[in-house]
Amino acid sequence: MLDIKVTRTATPKAKPEGKLGFGKIFTDHMFVMNYTEGMGWHDARIVPFSDISLSPACVVFHYGQEMFEGMKAYKGADGKTYLFRPEMNAKRANESNKRLCIPEIPEDIFVEAVKAVVKVDEDWIPTEEGTSLYVRPFVIATDAFLGVAPSKTYLFMVILSPSGAYYSDGLAPVGIWIEDDYVRAVKGGIGYAKTGGNYCASLAAQVKAHDAGFSQVLWLDGVERRYIEEVGAMNIFFKVDGKVLTPMLNGSILPGITRNSVINLLKEWGVPVEERRISVDELLEAQQNGKLEEVFGTGTAAVISPVGKLRYKDDVMTIGDGGIGPVSQKLYDTITGIQTGKLADPLGWRVTL
Repeated sequence: MLDIKVTRTATPKAKPEGKLGFGKIFTDHMFVMNYTEGMGWHDARIVPFSDISLSPACVVFHYGQEMFEGMKAYKGADGKTYLFRPEMNAKRANESNKRLCIPEIPEDIFVEAVKAVVKVDEDWIPTEEGTSLYVRPFVIATDAFLGVAPSKTYLFMVILSPSGAYYSDGLAPVGIWIEDDYVRAVKGGIGYAKTGGNYCASLAAQVKAHDAGFSQVLWLDGVERRYIEEVGAMNIFFKVDGKVLTPMLNGSILPGITRNSVINLLKEWGVPVEERRISVDELLEAQQNGKLEEVFGTGTAAVISPVGKLRYKDDVMTIGDGGIGPVSQKLYDTITGIQTGKLADPLGWRVTL
């Protein structure tokens, strides 16, 4: 068990009112823990949210050695605070850490850190429909030197942000741009790690998609450029002729926790689901034959994001009637119901603080 020193702020901020947006407001406190080679992780503390001081020569700035996670805390109608499958975030964090040569954080310590700082700022959790407290754990390399080698010191931090819907239009279907020029990741690279480099690599295509009126970019594989991988901020699913398809994990796709939850729920409901390679040509053919019934993304931030249209080169495919499909709606209602304590939790995903 961690010995966490808690220093509470002497100047608490006013709680936000009105529309929250996503990731723009931060709570009063943050969790911080150091790593020093030979000592391991040490000096766990919760302190007032503030800027941090780092050398301009820090490894994180020059070589991008950093990892982050994304999760949420919810306030139930019963007044209890809930987390959703936090142990999965801890496991995924360490998969990223291993790939990035960052020291692993024991899973129980990771979860305990998250629980502790959420507990301190529990009164920041919004209660309006569709809102939550977004939790951002991350690790940065802090050695000050110019040279390509793993750092010997790190900071593990957890910050919190009361947030509304990830997309300003909430659960309204979004338009997705299938990128046919840039690539984001290849097998053998860092595509499966949750690290800033993957997101930086997506920015040029994201700007291009936004300029054309689309919300997100759907990436193709980096070798043949014909197999579906994932969207910039979420995994992707297609309901084709009664069967739900999603790209299999292959080393260049983030193993999403919401993705895993969706697959488990679909299997529980008896809905056929396949994890496999899916070519963009297969999607075009399914659309032309009237068999592409639903498309939706999955991720911590948006939970379920229905897709109303897909663009690939000169083709713009409208999915169904352009609205949210029944499977997408049921998944959203079920997952958010479990997360907020409105529904039973037969799979044991909900963790009470």
